[in-house]
Amino acid sequence: MDTLLHEHFMHDKSLYHSIATMVDTLSYHQQAIVGITNGRAPLSEKFKQLCQEANTARGGNLYYPYLGSGFGKGPYVELADGSIKLDLICGIGPHFWGHSNKDIIRESLRASLSDILMQGHLQQNTDAIDLMNVIINLASSGGAKLEHCFLSSIGAMANENALKILFQHKQPADRILCFEQCFSGRTLATAEMTDKAAFRQGLPDTLKVDYIPFYDSTSPKEGTERTIDALESHLQRNPDKYAGMCLELIQGEGGFKVGSKKFFEEIFAVLKRHDIPVWIDEIQTFGRTSKPFAFQHFELDKYVDIITMGKMSQVCATIFSNKLKPNPGLLSQTFTASTTAINVAKFLLCDKSFTSLFGKKGKNQQLHNCFVKKLKRLNKKYPEHFQGPYGMGGMIAFTVFNGDMQRTKVFLNDLFDAGVITFIAGSNPARVRFLPPIPILEESHIDEAFDVIESTFKKNLIDE
Repeated sequence: MDTLLHEHFMHDKSLYHSIATMVDTLSYHQQAIVGITNGRAPLSEKFKQLCQEANTARGGNLYYPYLGSGFGKGPYVELADGSIKLDLICGIGPHFWGHSNKDIIRESLRASLSDILMQGHLQQNTDAIDLMNVIINLASSGGAKLEHCFLSSIGAMANENALKILFQHKQPADRILCFEQCFSGRTLATAEMTDKAAFRQGLPDTLKVDYIPFYDSTSPKEGTERTIDALESHLQRNPDKYAGMCLELIQGEGGFKVGSKKFFEEIFAVLKRHDIPVWIDEIQTFGRTSKPFAFQHFELDKYVDIITMGKMSQVCATIFSNKLKPNPGLLSQTFTASTTAINVAKFLLCDKSFTSLFGKKGKNQQLHNCFVKKLKRLNKKYPEHFQGPYGMGGMIAFTVFNGDMQRTKVFLNDLFDAGVITFIAGSNPARVRFLPPIPILEESHIDEAFDVIESTFKKNLIDE
């Protein structure tokens, strides 16, 4: 027999029809979702109890009173109180394809029939190899020399693996360079890199990290000079001590600040002169600019040595050049990702809904333009209160109430109660951040969201 038993099983007609029936049943029940609705009184007390139980179990309060029922439709999600909310933050990025996406559910059902739930260091199936090759080809499509890919279940782990690769490659170097206001994760090492003291409170020092200023769009020339001066100062103070520099080309937690090609090229020129590897952190930016990777958008392919990616891809990864290939034993994870996530990722990254995102007329840019149009209308109507928009492609932000942190948090909570889910970014000023589910989002959803945004803003003004 020249075919595998697995192939006979997966191509069984009864299996195909069973999955098709389940997806059709989902579509039938999704018809009940047509827009934002309030919670239902009979469920509200139970919902409050569940939220309290969640807070107790996790040892800290939920950011929002969000407990999903497990059901949704596109950008809409049903909570356990029966309310329907419009999700424009998508779990800070990973639910990029929307809620109860039929394609994802179809692929998940097929993958769930595999022999193992989780794949890892000792046992990987052939689908993991397929996914790694898809990612390598995407990352190398513009000329970058990136030959290897190591899968991870979360972005922080992908960043941890990048750190290990760099430190081994540049041993005995023991320092890392980062941008001010960067975010790298919440493990011991990545929290040390993240430029936010609150995330490191009570934690021991694990890394030696030095920061340089990010791109200043208000004074590009002078700002770039300040950045290069700071970089050169660190390199003179700590010669041969840097294993690499981690760069977000668009800062997410920092407020969706966007750099420029010239700015990055000037930094890379200094780094290359000192033989310091370039690490681009694309955990949040992957899939949200004019090209699959932000470094490709900025045409920086020839400079990159190592990339970390994730969120919308469902599986995270560390992608690196052959010159950084680590010694055996350095990279190992019992779980690299679930079989379901691997198969869904492979499907999504090869599907036309992914390729349709990119280019000047791609959906990332089309819907970005729609958000910009709406935000500019608010700027014009309420010039003392709205600033922005900020960001690029599928990453959009704006400032309200002059970026006051407390008032912005109140505004976000009121938006949530009114049915629109967003999140905060930056601190001085604080900004309202969107990471919308671009592939399934329509202009009508944006219209609905901004009706709620404006009415919530007016309510906040009246309550002053």
